[in-house]
Amino acid sequence: MSKILIRDIIESNKKVITICSNTSWYIYNFRAGLIKALQKEYRIILIAPKDDYSEKLKILGCEHYDIEIDNRGTNPINDMKLMHSFYKLYKEINPDMLLIYTIKPNIYGGIVSKLLNIPTLNVVAGLGTVFLNDNLSSKLARKLYKTSFYKSRVIFENEDDCNEFLDKNLVKKEQVTLIPGSGINTELFQSKTRVDNRDMVFLLIARLIKDKGVIEYIEAIKSIRLKYPKVKFKLLGSYYKGNPSAISKDEVDSWVDSGIVEYLGYTDAVLEEIEKVDCIVLPSYREGLSRVLLEASSMSKPIITTNVTGCKEIVDNGVNGYLVPIKDSRSLANAMERMIYLSKRERIEMGKKGRAKVIDEYEEKIVIKHYINIIASTI
Repeated sequence: MSKILIRDIIESNKKVITICSNTSWYIYNFRAGLIKALQKEYRIILIAPKDDYSEKLKILGCEHYDIEIDNRGTNPINDMKLMHSFYKLYKEINPDMLLIYTIKPNIYGGIVSKLLNIPTLNVVAGLGTVFLNDNLSSKLARKLYKTSFYKSRVIFENEDDCNEFLDKNLVKKEQVTLIPGSGINTELFQSKTRVDNRDMVFLLIARLIKDKGVIEYIEAIKSIRLKYPKVKFKLLGSYYKGNPSAISKDEVDSWVDSGIVEYLGYTDAVLEEIEKVDCIVLPSYREGLSRVLLEASSMSKPIITTNVTGCKEIVDNGVNGYLVPIKDSRSLANAMERMIYLSKRERIEMGKKGRAKVIDEYEEKIVIKHYINIIASTI
């Protein structure tokens, strides 16, 4: 019997876990390590819209099913079509368990899983504008969350999000498990010291929306850049058209033309950009558990961020970075000045403490172990 045939027989005898997300990019960038670990015991099938990362997922050895998801839209007809698409795919794949990420798959894929009686593990990796706002669509989304999560296992990546769901009676205590984020591969995101250390450099990495604190970053820069003409300020991230708080290309162009900030566009080579700077800034209004801050800390970079859910957990104030109030550009500017005042040795020491924190609390192996235990008790 050929090796290929033996392998196929082994694979066919494995239980099937289907992972769903609103982008293939998300699965590849945040869950590849988990997938590799799960493949030792399970057959992994993926459902996500086709994008540039779909082929990379196939290289990991996963079957990929395309699905059309309008991530920014609120059209109920499109959402009903999405539910129907999930229904057809779940029926075709017939998985032993579903592992679901991101809002629309959580809600609509989760509701369908109830109809088909498929064991489901929903992961809340962040709440975004659904819980920042209190408008009609946000209230409806919460009700849909409650329907989708009814009697399912639910993983949260920070304590505040978990408590928010519990306080609003969207989940029961016995349903939930708290884990430390998506996990960071600290061997990949290694400690790096800048070779070129002539001028200090700050960097904000985020989608270009106001909820990430981009405006506060720019206002803080305006207030201190004349005082520190040699300090450099950079911005990296993609435009997010259609989002209620989207920042336009014209706005960014005006900042660049005025010499306020250097815009790096969007790149997958985030690691290389983090290497080139002295401090990462993220004045976000809310996160799940900020991946950018974890990556920066893993690379021994001090960080400045807001004292909000998903950011504050990563910073011990004054130890590996600074915490500032939300929507407060003056406080942000003061924290950036404090970072500038530090000697290079003090910043390096601060960065080392950040890496130690990530290794102790957020290492990918810790997170994967949680998943393996939860899945083994669910499937």
